[in-house]
Amino acid sequence: MEEVVIIGAGPCGLSAALELQKIGIDPLIIEKECVVHSIYLYPTYMQFFSTPELLEIGGYPFSTPNDKPYRLEALNYYRNVAARSGMRIRPYHTATQLAVQPGGTFELTVQNRFGSATTIATRHVIVATGYFSQPNMLGIPGEELSKVTHYFREAHPYTGTKVAIIGGSNSAIDAAMELLRAGAEVTVVYRGETYSPVIKPWVKPIFESMVNKGRIRMLFQSRVVRITETSVTVSRQGREEEFDNDFVLALTGFRPDRGLLAGAGAIVSEPDGIPQYDPATMETSVPGLFVAGVIASGANANEVFIETGRLHGGLIAKRISACDPAVN
Repeated sequence: MEEVVIIGAGPCGLSAALELQKIGIDPLIIEKECVVHSIYLYPTYMQFFSTPELLEIGGYPFSTPNDKPYRLEALNYYRNVAARSGMRIRPYHTATQLAVQPGGTFELTVQNRFGSATTIATRHVIVATGYFSQPNMLGIPGEELSKVTHYFREAHPYTGTKVAIIGGSNSAIDAAMELLRAGAEVTVVYRGETYSPVIKPWVKPIFESMVNKGRIRMLFQSRVVRITETSVTVSRQGREEEFDNDFVLALTGFRPDRGLLAGAGAIVSEPDGIPQYDPATMETSVPGLFVAGVIASGANANEVFIETGRLHGGLIAKRISACDPAVN
């Protein structure tokens, strides 16, 4: 019988584990990919919007010579924190089912990458699964083509090609700038009437300059309605426009998967999918079942960032300590 199982080894899951260690609990962490897999999926050369101290967990200092750290620095930081703190992490294991047992404990079904399943009994569960595995789909013809991806890693493979980027957030703007430097012909398709207010302030003027000079094509109040092997069709103010295209980056955001919560009987509101929980403890409607990180957000996953989600672990540890006399 485990005392606590954490599902997800992202920054918020790791932070929760560190807070539990402080009260004498050694949690087991189940992670379907690698440690901080969401950060691993970020663009190779991405720079964070947050300063390093806002990404720190468990009191471990995040040292960097940069004002804002880069993806590689974050991977090194979280990997080293996990190793130095002696966390029990079971990578490449997927939590497939969570059920409440008589007496209020939990049974978690876990499957390894070869398909073998085992069950784990635990008194408490923290779901910190993030959102990067479920992109927001476009629901348009051609989205299933191999030329379409919801993840951008780096620009080199797109050199000399025509690339359409769907979206107007930081991920779309950063990708456009990197693709331009690599020699791609870039068109950004965005539903908004003007630039998004969340664009990094040190990036926005440079991007606007490239648009004004005609080096990047920016289509406002537009949406992609059809994709073929050789073209993209965009609807703009009631008119359709088709242009040549080689690749599509659908950077339309992601959404959390709350299937485990619902399967365990936790109340999840519709249609936004927000799980019901106590913000003072992060405990759901099922006693002993907690949420941490972006899974606690609504339809807009950007409501919760690392700098806020990392604080959830402290609230959870305090709750478990108060309700379990066996915990120090």
